[in-house]
This record gives sequence, structure tokens and C-alpha cells, in this order.
Amino acid sequence: METSRLDSINRRKFIQIMGAGGVVLAAQPLVGCAGNEGSNSAPDQPWHVAGSGYSDPLRRALSYAILAPNPHNRQPWLVDLNSQNLTIDLYCDQSRKLPDTDPFDRQILIGLGCFSELLTMAAMEDGYKVDAEWFPQGTSEAKVDNRLVAKFRFIKSNVSSDPLFKQILARRSSRIPFDTEKGVKTETLQDLVSGLGDVQFTNQPSRVKALRKITTDAITVELNTDSAWYESVHLTRIGNSEVAANPDGISLGGTMMGMLKLFGMMSREKMMDRNSTAFKQGLQMQVDQMQATPSYVWVTTSANTRRDQLNAGQQYVRMNMKAAELGLLVHPVSQSLQEYSEMAELYKQVHKELNATGNQRVQMLARIGYGEASQPSPRWPLDSRIRNS
Repeated sequence: METSRLDSINRRKFIQIMGAGGVVLAAQPLVGCAGNEGSNSAPDQPWHVAGSGYSDPLRRALSYAILAPNPHNRQPWLVDLNSQNLTIDLYCDQSRKLPDTDPFDRQILIGLGCFSELLTMAAMEDGYKVDAEWFPQGTSEAKVDNRLVAKFRFIKSNVSSDPLFKQILARRSSRIPFDTEKGVKTETLQDLVSGLGDVQFTNQPSRVKALRKITTDAITVELNTDSAWYESVHLTRIGNSEVAANPDGISLGGTMMGMLKLFGMMSREKMMDRNSTAFKQGLQMQVDQMQATPSYVWVTTSANTRRDQLNAGQQYVRMNMKAAELGLLVHPVSQSLQEYSEMAELYKQVHKELNATGNQRVQMLARIGYGEASQPSPRWPLDSRIRNS
């Protein structure tokens, strides 16, 4: 560690912060900068104002949908509204994609599937059924382009509220070591995945051990692959001012992080230096996380079409909200499912371990356990995601 005026800072606290940065970076499979969109509100404000002050049911539903989990917190949704016809056109923001870690835009579509599920749940809360027309202009299996992903039609109907709706604001992705003294009971995991036909789980010790190794190896591969690691580092927002200016990507906020940045102890250059203390400690913290995992859940689809990927997102976010209801924490660790060449061997291993054969595709893998819930991730304000507002 460099010598500076910050030497008086508790070393353990410093390592925890630096490690946490690495944890966040590797945790999301989770594409360029956000541009000059500058935010005028607190980065977490969308979590506090969701559903409030909207007379338009489309905007009210969207205020919840933008809280969906998504890769690298890129928030790739972009919409056009027609309040008169009660329709929402959903597009994938081409500037929000992850070309190095998500070369076929599979993970981006999973995020849009999560978005669509929260949109539907929020509409139901207001008494609207949502009919979705997927890819009305066609699509490509190679890339998600600028054509419509979906057209959502809101239809006033006597629909019941979704029981998981109340968990939208409680849902988190928690990148911490879980309580190894408190395993997750099989009955709890069965409740977690009930009704989700593509979601499976394990708390069986030998299988958990195998998945710990795969996920640890995958993190190591990602952090040691220049293109994949640079993609994450490039999207890292260091310090509160950067997070406020660009409330997407990987956020390393807080007063301490700002001080580390100010005194040159935290920078993108240092994050890219694999000989630095920051990089080594961050990697070790993630390895320790994987070892503190009592159980896993994963989503396997029968094929890997664009609709399969959207459906995987819809089921994943429902599982995530059910976990919040049950007091469980969820941490996505899907690095081994990514399609770049350096990950090919681990991709084969994880599919074999999870018994995915033939055309089956494991879409998401996540740690499940107990611990202290984290704070919500930053979000762009709703209006910044509406093209025709």
C-alpha cells in the first residue's frame, strides 16, 4: 500500500472497502459510458419515489419497472409512451450493452425480462392487465438491435394484485459473505422456487462445494481477462460525485471511497494493475465470498431463444422477490455462463454440474443465504429512460 496522509485510516477498513469494490465488479455478469445525461437527483431516489405522484398508470408502472435487476446495472431499457392508447414500446438502449462479457446480448435480454415482469406486476396493482407483443419487428439471435423488443398494452381489467408486488422495493442483490452458521433449509428453498418451473436449487454439500469452485474459478478468469475486466473497470463510478453523475454501472460510493480517490489510492488505473494491493485484496475477498455460500439457485431453460432469455429474467426476478419475503439474500454469480472464449471451459463445467443437456441452457446462477441486507443500487430517474417525454 502506498504511504500517504491516509495511513492513519484503519487498514482493515481500507481492505474491506477495496475488496468490496472488487466484489461488486465481479458479481454482475451484470458497453460504454452513460454519456452526458447528468442526473439532478440522488442516485437512490427512484427507490423512494416509485409509485408516488403519478396520475398516468404507464408512468406509475414504469417507476417500479426501472428498479429491476440487470447486468452491470446498465439499465438498458428505453421506452416510448402512448398514454392515449395505453401502450409502452420497449427498446434496448444500444449504448448500454456489454460487448465483451455479453457478446450475444443474452444477459441484457434477461435484464429486460426482469423489467417486464415488474412492469406487469405494477400494472396489476392498478387494475390493468398487460398484453405483451414480443419482437413485433423481428429479432436476431446474434445481437439485440434497435428494433422493438416489446409492445405492452395496458387493458383495464378485474385482475388481482400479485402477492410479490410488495417486495419490489425490498429486493436486493447482496454481494457479501453469507452466514455459514445458518444454512438454508430444503423446505425454505422449495418455497423459494415454488411455481417457477425453470428455477432449481441445491444445498447438498458436495454439490455446493463443486459450485463454489466453479464460481471462484470463473471470477478469477474474468478478472484476469483484459477485455472483460476493462469493461467492468470502465463502468466503475468511483466516489459519490461520479455515482451521482452516472447512477448506473458499478458504484463505489461513500465518503471513504471519495477520500481514497482524492489521494490517488483508488483509480481505474490501479484497478487494472494486477500487481496492486487493491486488485489482490479485491480478488481474495471474492474468493472468500464464494466459500461463504450455503446454497445456490439457478435458472435453466429448455432452449436459448430470445424468448427463453426473457422468460429466464421474469422467473429470476420473481425468485429474487420471494427471497426478500423469506428473509434470504441473493447474489448473482453468473460469470461461468458468459460466452467469451476464455470462459469456455468453465461454461462446459457448470452446465455439466447443473445437468443441462442437449439444447438446455443455464441462464442464471446465484448464491443464496442469510446475512445483512445491502442498500439499493443507484438508478437513473424515470424520465431519463423515456424517449418521447
